[in-house]
Amino acid sequence: MDIGKFVEETDPGALELGDFELGYSPEFRTLTELTEAENLLFRQVWYNRHMNLRYRVEQGITKVVPEADYSRSPYKSDQILDSVWEKALVAGEQTRQEVGIENLGPWDDFEWGMLNGKLSALRWVLGDEWDMLDT
Repeated sequence: MDIGKFVEETDPGALELGDFELGYSPEFRTLTELTEAENLLFRQVWYNRHMNLRYRVEQGITKVVPEADYSRSPYKSDQILDSVWEKALVAGEQTRQEVGIENLGPWDDFEWGMLNGKLSALRWVLGDEWDMLDT
Protein backbone atom coordinates (compact mmCIF):
# COMPACT_ATOMS: atom_id res chain seq x y z
CA MET A 1 0.00 0.00 0.00
CA ASP A 2 1.29 3.46 -0.82
CA ILE A 3 1.86 5.87 2.08
CA GLY A 4 -0.57 8.50 0.79
CA LYS A 5 -3.46 6.04 0.68
CA PHE A 6 -2.52 4.66 4.13
CA VAL A 7 -2.55 8.14 5.71
CA GLU A 8 -5.85 9.04 4.01
CA GLU A 9 -7.50 5.82 5.24
CA THR A 10 -6.11 6.30 8.75
CA ASP A 11 -6.87 10.03 9.04
CA PRO A 12 -9.32 11.21 6.34
CA GLY A 13 -8.60 14.76 5.25
CA ALA A 14 -5.07 14.81 6.69
CA LEU A 15 -3.55 15.21 3.23
CA GLU A 16 -5.92 17.81 1.76
CA LEU A 17 -2.95 19.99 0.91
CA GLY A 18 -1.15 16.98 -0.49
CA ASP A 19 -3.49 16.30 -3.41
CA PHE A 20 -0.53 16.39 -5.76
CA GLU A 21 0.97 13.26 -4.19
CA LEU A 22 -2.39 11.53 -4.42
CA GLY A 23 -2.73 11.81 -8.14
CA TYR A 24 -3.46 15.48 -8.74
CA SER A 25 -3.47 16.16 -12.45
CA PRO A 26 -3.52 19.70 -13.83
CA GLU A 27 -5.98 20.76 -16.49
CA PHE A 28 -4.04 20.93 -19.73
CA ARG A 29 -4.49 23.87 -22.07
CA THR A 30 -6.02 23.30 -25.48
CA LEU A 31 -3.97 23.76 -28.63
CA THR A 32 -6.08 26.84 -29.39
CA GLU A 33 -5.25 28.38 -26.00
CA LEU A 34 -1.55 27.65 -26.50
CA THR A 35 -1.41 29.14 -29.99
CA GLU A 36 -3.44 32.21 -28.97
CA ALA A 37 -1.09 32.86 -26.05
CA GLU A 38 1.95 32.32 -28.28
CA ASN A 39 0.57 34.76 -30.85
CA LEU A 40 -0.06 37.46 -28.23
CA LEU A 41 3.47 37.06 -26.81
CA PHE A 42 4.91 37.12 -30.34
CA ARG A 43 3.17 40.39 -31.04
CA GLN A 44 4.20 41.93 -27.71
CA VAL A 45 7.85 41.02 -28.29
CA TRP A 46 7.68 42.16 -31.92
CA TYR A 47 6.11 45.47 -30.93
CA ASN A 48 8.80 46.19 -28.36
CA ARG A 49 11.48 45.52 -30.98
CA HIS A 50 9.56 47.69 -33.44
CA MET A 51 9.45 50.57 -30.98
CA ASN A 52 13.19 50.25 -30.33
CA LEU A 53 13.80 50.42 -34.09
CA ARG A 54 11.42 53.36 -34.35
CA TYR A 55 13.43 55.17 -31.68
CA ARG A 56 16.67 54.50 -33.60
CA VAL A 57 15.09 55.81 -36.83
CA GLU A 58 13.77 58.95 -35.10
CA GLN A 59 17.18 59.58 -33.51
CA GLY A 60 18.98 59.15 -36.85
CA ILE A 61 20.86 56.08 -35.62
CA THR A 62 19.18 53.91 -38.27
CA LYS A 63 18.62 55.38 -41.72
CA VAL A 64 15.56 54.62 -43.86
CA VAL A 65 16.97 54.23 -47.37
CA PRO A 66 15.57 53.49 -50.84
CA GLU A 67 16.45 50.27 -52.67
CA ALA A 68 19.15 52.00 -54.73
CA ASP A 69 21.08 53.00 -51.56
CA TYR A 70 20.43 49.88 -49.47
CA SER A 71 23.42 47.66 -48.73
CA ARG A 72 22.72 43.92 -48.78
CA SER A 73 26.34 42.86 -48.96
CA PRO A 74 27.75 43.76 -46.63
CA TYR A 75 24.67 44.04 -44.41
CA LYS A 76 24.58 47.30 -42.47
CA SER A 77 22.67 47.27 -39.21
CA ASP A 78 22.24 51.04 -39.35
CA GLN A 79 19.95 50.87 -42.42
CA ILE A 80 16.42 49.75 -43.11
CA LEU A 81 14.85 49.54 -46.54
CA ASP A 82 12.15 52.19 -47.02
CA SER A 83 9.55 49.66 -48.21
CA VAL A 84 10.19 47.46 -45.17
CA TRP A 85 9.93 50.46 -42.84
CA GLU A 86 6.60 51.50 -44.36
CA LYS A 87 5.20 48.00 -43.76
CA ALA A 88 6.57 48.00 -40.21
CA LEU A 89 4.76 51.27 -39.45
CA VAL A 90 1.49 49.79 -40.74
CA ALA A 91 2.05 46.60 -38.72
CA GLY A 92 2.77 48.67 -35.60
CA GLU A 93 -0.52 50.52 -35.92
CA GLN A 94 -2.38 47.28 -36.62
CA THR A 95 -0.80 45.72 -33.52
CA ARG A 96 -1.85 48.69 -31.35
CA GLN A 97 -5.42 48.41 -32.64
CA GLU A 98 -5.72 44.62 -32.29
CA VAL A 99 -3.74 43.99 -29.10
CA GLY A 100 -4.42 47.29 -27.34
CA ILE A 101 -1.77 49.76 -26.32
CA GLU A 102 -2.34 48.80 -22.67
CA ASN A 103 -1.04 45.29 -23.50
CA LEU A 104 2.14 46.49 -25.21
CA GLY A 105 4.34 47.66 -22.37
CA PRO A 106 6.53 49.30 -21.47
CA TRP A 107 8.02 46.59 -19.27
CA ASP A 108 10.85 46.57 -16.79
CA ASP A 109 13.70 44.08 -17.16
CA PHE A 110 11.95 41.44 -15.03
CA GLU A 111 8.70 41.66 -16.99
CA TRP A 112 10.63 41.63 -20.28
CA GLY A 113 12.38 38.45 -19.14
CA MET A 114 9.04 36.88 -18.23
CA LEU A 115 7.55 37.66 -21.65
CA ASN A 116 10.52 36.16 -23.47
CA GLY A 117 10.57 33.13 -21.16
CA LYS A 118 6.86 32.49 -21.71
CA LEU A 119 7.27 32.82 -25.48
CA SER A 120 10.22 30.44 -25.47
CA ALA A 121 8.36 27.89 -23.33
CA LEU A 122 5.19 27.99 -25.43
CA ARG A 123 7.16 27.64 -28.62
CA TRP A 124 9.01 24.64 -27.13
CA VAL A 125 5.70 22.99 -26.23
CA LEU A 126 4.49 23.69 -29.77
CA GLY A 127 7.57 22.05 -31.33
CA ASP A 128 10.25 24.73 -31.68
CA GLU A 129 13.68 24.55 -30.09
CA TRP A 130 14.34 26.25 -26.75
CA ASP A 131 15.12 29.93 -26.99
CA MET A 132 13.37 30.37 -30.35
CA LEU A 133 12.54 34.06 -30.00
CA ASP A 134 12.46 35.19 -33.62
CA THR A 135 9.75 37.75 -34.35
